Amino acid sequence: MSVTPEEAARVYAEADCLVTGAEIEQALERMARAITEDLADANPLVVCIMTGGLVAAGQLLTRLEFPLQLDYLHATRYRGATSGGAEVHWLVEPHRSLDGRNVLLVDDILDEGHTLAAIQAYCHGHGAESVRTAVLVDKRHDRKHPDASADYIGVEVADRYLFGSGMDYKEYLRNAAGIWAVKDN
Repeated sequence: MSVTPEEAARVYAEADCLVTGAEIEQALERMARAITEDLADANPLVVCIMTGGLVAAGQLLTRLEFPLQLDYLHATRYRGATSGGAEVHWLVEPHRSLDGRNVLLVDDILDEGHTLAAIQAYCHGHGAESVRTAVLVDKRHDRKHPDASADYIGVEVADRYLFGSGMDYKEYLRNAAGIWAVKDN
């Protein structure tokens, strides 16, 4: 479901800012402190969940001042749409072995959690000693997958269609600072 850059610009101009860029910075600092306390001595493998987790991971990594290794994976249910399908599509698996590792998954949002639950199960199935998750945004609603959870949460927001800070509006607007909600009709 593609849109034009002009439509994306219109959506951005009409959107509601739910979390400012400054509030995101504070949330990332808080998350980094908690992660450092838990994982500084654990030789973690930080795994960025592409594509949405790219912005959060990049901003979070510079705040983690201890030895770690970085990898990424790409698994999705959305494939450019505004709602996810039933099946998780694996586009890229992690390159490093997860066996015996303390894995920290970093993603943009915990919404319903189907993809995150599948990724967590994948990590455990590939021998990870522990799997923790850091998400910039946790959406408040009661539709969460029972096996999906986040250990480190930046901000909680209302159940609306969001973009910015890595989240997209039909593959646009991931670069918007802060967290924005598409205007309700």
